[in-house]
Amino acid sequence: MNTSSNAVPDAFQAQSVPINSLPPTHAFYWSLRRELWEFRSIYLAPLIASALFLFGFLISLMHLPSRTRGIAALDPVQQQKAILSPYHMAAGLLMLVTLIVGVFYCLDALYGERRDRSILFWKSLPVSDLTAVLSKASIPFVVLPVIGFSLTVILQLIMLVLSSIVLAASGFAPALLWSNLSFFRSSFLLLYHLVTVHVIWHAPFYAWFLLISAWARRAPFLWAILPPLFVAVLERAAFNTNYFAFFLLHRAYGGAEAIPPPHSMPMDPMTHLTFAHYLTSPGLWLGLLATAAFLAAAVRLRRHQSPV
Repeated sequence: MNTSSNAVPDAFQAQSVPINSLPPTHAFYWSLRRELWEFRSIYLAPLIASALFLFGFLISLMHLPSRTRGIAALDPVQQQKAILSPYHMAAGLLMLVTLIVGVFYCLDALYGERRDRSILFWKSLPVSDLTAVLSKASIPFVVLPVIGFSLTVILQLIMLVLSSIVLAASGFAPALLWSNLSFFRSSFLLLYHLVTVHVIWHAPFYAWFLLISAWARRAPFLWAILPPLFVAVLERAAFNTNYFAFFLLHRAYGGAEAIPPPHSMPMDPMTHLTFAHYLTSPGLWLGLLATAAFLAAAVRLRRHQSPV
């Protein structure tokens, strides 16, 4: 009797799967889906920005034939600048939107789950703190650049097709538009810029914001901005220098290592890539080390921080 009664629990234990045996890739996948589900602004904000820009572009198509007539009288360099202007504006708008979304997402990613106490639920799941932090870091490092690049290419392609249709219907040859745009090269240069600048070069900023989000008990935005501002003011008052402020501006702007032609759009067809110089720049590797340190600190803080 005892043998048969013990057989059921033994068989159940033999067939049960330990909760901690969830593969790390599955845990990361579902953690990433959770971020996309909770923070819908990740994809809604770029979509709305693209729709608004396209609406404005549709209105501007009424003046395209007369504008093209004036562009045809310019020299080749000015022609290219005038033709590329709306396409650069579209790319710049989406880069700005994804950058803003990435900053505010990082500031709220770890702070928000402590504020609403949902961290108690998420920590009960078989997902490590490292997996949770890396899934959040993948939003500005991977998801937002992919969304921004995809929407930019789609938006620019729609603009190009509509412009060609309007020009052809007005008696103008669309060849002037296509020859100056270099659509595929511009798309490649845009992807290069997003990876080298918005992902790798700006990585320390995103990691710093995640660290502050894991540490701050309130107002993470102020805690992320005030310490660097205090250091810059202290340096100015004590030594009458601005090295730290220039360092931050250099990092935020992208630096000559990441943006070879200064004061130009990164997807300009005349851009010359200096990838070897970029890979050998000390700022690149120091930034990656700082990113790893900030993320490691954020993982440790998430492990020990309590709800606010």
